[in-house]
Amino acid sequence: MDNTSTMETTAAPGLLAGKVAFVTGAGRGIGAAAARLFAREGARVLLAARTKAQLKAVTEEIRAAGGVAEHVVCDLADAASVRAAVDRAVELYGRLDVAFNNGATVTPPGPLEHVPEADFDHLYAVNLKGSWLAMAAEVAAIRATAGTGAIVNNSSVGSLRGNPELPAYGAMKRAVNSLTESAAVTYGPEGIRVNAIAPGSTLTEMIRTWEADSPGLLDRLTARTPLGRAADPEEVAEAAAWLLSDRASYVTGTVLRVDGGAWA
Repeated sequence: MDNTSTMETTAAPGLLAGKVAFVTGAGRGIGAAAARLFAREGARVLLAARTKAQLKAVTEEIRAAGGVAEHVVCDLADAASVRAAVDRAVELYGRLDVAFNNGATVTPPGPLEHVPEADFDHLYAVNLKGSWLAMAAEVAAIRATAGTGAIVNNSSVGSLRGNPELPAYGAMKRAVNSLTESAAVTYGPEGIRVNAIAPGSTLTEMIRTWEADSPGLLDRLTARTPLGRAADPEEVAEAAAWLLSDRASYVTGTVLRVDGGAWA
């Protein structure tokens, strides 16, 4: 007689099960990896970026894998576009629970005096003002629908100390850190957590662009990284997913380094 007992097992719910997630810069790199991951972890996702063809491709990929996703074209430098994109998440899914503000732009590496004024202004409009616009719209949507939730901003380890190769980019990301901390203090009493992640070198189109402008940049960054390699975008997305999830329920106002130990 077989005395082996059987036990029904139930798959653990996803990290973001039941949540509606909004992701900017979702057409490629860390943003696309995050959108895929959030959907696998049970979220209904709205992908936002300027790159319609890329958004469509990632959205279709998520759907093909069984996830729920839609996309919207959004220019982070345009206030009306940002508000409309966040409102679209509520129109589609009836609520907003979490948001990952990942979208950003770059300038070529070089010392401060070599940054054209137009490039500085564009960095400000997208990387700083765009984050501020998105956070304001997201807080309003979370407050009006889910009531409580979480926001994660994508910063950079380049914001944590002097940054001679990317001074303007680092300055904008440092300001994002300040906005993150201020928002955490402001909205924590309402149950809205706000954190940031600070990735190190990550294998995205952004760092490949920097490498083309400054040959050897990736090797220099890797040499300063104890883990001895750049991150895959998926590894950075995992940190954002955890901070957005209820498993990080007592974490707010932090800037979490995801840098392979480079800034240790």
